[in-house]
Amino acid sequence: MHIPDGILSPMVLGSSAIVSVTVLSVGVKKVKHSLAQSAIPVMGVLAAFIFASQMVNFPLLGAAASGHLIGGALAAILFGFWPATIVMTTVVSIQAFLFQDGGITALGVNILNMAILAPFAAWITYKLLRKLPIKNNISIFLSSWVSVMVTAIVAALQLGISGVVDYGLALKTLMFWHAFIGIGEGLITASIMPFVLRSSFDLKRREYANDETC
Repeated sequence: MHIPDGILSPMVLGSSAIVSVTVLSVGVKKVKHSLAQSAIPVMGVLAAFIFASQMVNFPLLGAAASGHLIGGALAAILFGFWPATIVMTTVVSIQAFLFQDGGITALGVNILNMAILAPFAAWITYKLLRKLPIKNNISIFLSSWVSVMVTAIVAALQLGISGVVDYGLALKTLMFWHAFIGIGEGLITASIMPFVLRSSFDLKRREYANDETC
């Protein structure tokens, strides 16, 4: 869902950058004091996996945006919201600076959408679903799907506010394609999660990112 340079209005770019910097500054402080050292190697591996997954994308709305797996749900459910923002920001920033996947001037927007909103939507949804009598893999799947759809809706609104395309067209196109992308993201996330939790990094004790990261 990367947005390139020269698409969005200065108002959208500036406000998104301010929000992103503010959230990330809080996230860095929280992660620094609460994250277990044993989780850091797994975060690095996860970032590499998400990076590779996001590189497979296709243009939407005349290349005003792109469709691809996000990975924010996987990071958020594993580590919690704040660590997920750091993982996803690393991925999005490397893509922008080294591979021109997403604009430099639009970096604040792309971080807001994929590194903040996507993990947050997944994290909140997962916590709510865990209170219901449904299987955990279903909660993971639905949380992943919701994270993709929330990000698609926000990106569509950003394009509409900037006058790039009509609101209706932006919402219809991004929501349609990302509804399918969200299914793929949900299936991949639900499939990977048990494998990661069986690893030797003692993540299982975190119970899929408990409240200490909120």
